[in-house]
Amino acid sequence: MKTKFTLLILSIYFTQVTFSQDYYLHCGKILDSKSGKIATNQTIIVTKNKISKIIDGFVPKQNPQDIEINLKNKFILPGLIDLHVHIEGERNPHYYVSKYVDNEADIAFESTRYAEVTLLAGFTTVRDLGGTGVNISLRNAINRGLVKGPRIYTAGKAIATTGGHADPTNGSNRKLVGDPGPHEGVINSPDEAAKAVRERYKEGADVIKITATGGVLSVAKSGKNPQFSSDEIKAITTTAKDYNMLTAAHAHGDEGMQRAILGGIKTIEHGTFMSEETMELMKKYDAYLVPTLTAGKEVEKNAEINGFYPDIVVPKAKEVGPQIKATFAKAYKKGVKIAFGTDAGVFPHGINAKEFGYMVDGGMSALEAIQSATITNAMLLGIDKEVGQIKESFFADIIAVDDNPLQVIKTLEKVVFVMKDGKIYKN
Repeated sequence: MKTKFTLLILSIYFTQVTFSQDYYLHCGKILDSKSGKIATNQTIIVTKNKISKIIDGFVPKQNPQDIEINLKNKFILPGLIDLHVHIEGERNPHYYVSKYVDNEADIAFESTRYAEVTLLAGFTTVRDLGGTGVNISLRNAINRGLVKGPRIYTAGKAIATTGGHADPTNGSNRKLVGDPGPHEGVINSPDEAAKAVRERYKEGADVIKITATGGVLSVAKSGKNPQFSSDEIKAITTTAKDYNMLTAAHAHGDEGMQRAILGGIKTIEHGTFMSEETMELMKKYDAYLVPTLTAGKEVEKNAEINGFYPDIVVPKAKEVGPQIKATFAKAYKKGVKIAFGTDAGVFPHGINAKEFGYMVDGGMSALEAIQSATITNAMLLGIDKEVGQIKESFFADIIAVDDNPLQVIKTLEKVVFVMKDGKIYKN
């Protein structure tokens, strides 16, 4: 009886060992996202969720259960990182009513579709900069393998001031407005600012996002005015540092940007009306611009559609589109550091890679644009020892396109192969 039991245990053990499975990716061209060099005819061996080896030539699989993937006529890059998305939803003419109609469960079910679309577009990691808090649960579901989607670093609920951009009751009937506080992400003093950061930490957020100025799409007259005091911003960044959380500030107006930079915010989102003085501050304080050019283009286009936005939003949307591109071009030329981010959710998820074309049109080289979505963003998120490069011991976040993106940047809009964390999602 003891012998039979031992044989059974050994049988189970060797069955498990036998069925461990490696991927052998036969790659025609691989971009080194750090150096910009291109390697040809190599085999990437993926073991579990890591790149275990990169070998010259097309090496055949070593075991019957291993899988060979033919990417010999494809161009291989690391999975892309979008530093500014809103994964819970998409703007449409019904958006301003849906927040009074949809339940959290409705938002959650929709968000799973947006997450999968984003992943299949080649974005294996994203930073979500504000929603209802469903984004935290979505992140957890993806990490547990329940839902297909990118690796998410989320702000949970963005932090606003009363009546400011990201006040969840903005534009509401006066009977519904109430007086939201730090728990809802609304603050009005340094003490409340610190508490709001701790609330986000308590809820499970990874990063902190504030709305340093008015917003284009909020139901409010100004999209430029500063909405936080310098002391409030400093309280936020000091507290966030205690919890090792990266900070971001939505900012269109120049004064709000300056307060954010001087207060210690690391990334400035949009930066639409940034002055040359503020560009110099960005350089001095090592802050990064996340330009979200695609969002600017899309809101400008949607503003021409009758009824797409409330009337109070339309003039702001028409103004921002052209300006955001001009500011980006000027900031880049002046040497401001650029991080890739799109504001997907303001426009349909899955077309994030359009941003690359707009960045190149604004003066960046194709390699610099790709590096902003790999090397730079991985560093900002603190995961540059794990993602952002095709490199041994890094996570197997690997995508493929048909053409050389250094020559045809728009090829990134048509990703044909996606592997995230060692699992194939698109082939």
